[in-house]
Amino acid sequence: PYFVERTEPDPDLNEGRPCHHIPGVRASESTIAKTDEGHSRIERAFKRYFHRADRPQSQEDDDGGESDAATANEELKPRPKHEFEIIVCHGNVIRYMTCRALQIPPEAWLRLCTFNCSLTYLTIRPTGSVSCRMLGDIGHLGLANSTFSGHHGFNW
Repeated sequence: PYFVERTEPDPDLNEGRPCHHIPGVRASESTIAKTDEGHSRIERAFKRYFHRADRPQSQEDDDGGESDAATANEELKPRPKHEFEIIVCHGNVIRYMTCRALQIPPEAWLRLCTFNCSLTYLTIRPTGSVSCRMLGDIGHLGLANSTFSGHHGFNW
């Protein structure tokens, strides 16, 4: 039936400051250096995991023929209806990648909030349009298990 392939942990998904934020505050040189270092690593992970799905191919495309409007109505080859990538990583990385995927300034990442152990669900269509179906959802956790930045529940 269904098989979920498990991969080795990706160090590019480790916690870090993904980019500077706007509005910014005065930052120390060490914070600026850490942010610059983390940005290239986290951006590399974004490019690895976030991309448009390939468009379905017609039989003619597979035979090496040219695809045009006339072939648009041909029967398309069957392919999986959906493909899912499950990424487990730190909230800073999730917030940055969500901004990048939605094509809004990634510097806004610190304006978003995700609880620990929360779920974020993004849909990327073959056309390139992206939707955020959930961001930081914790409906699967009880209030006692809901934490953010060392604080329990919603009282922070």
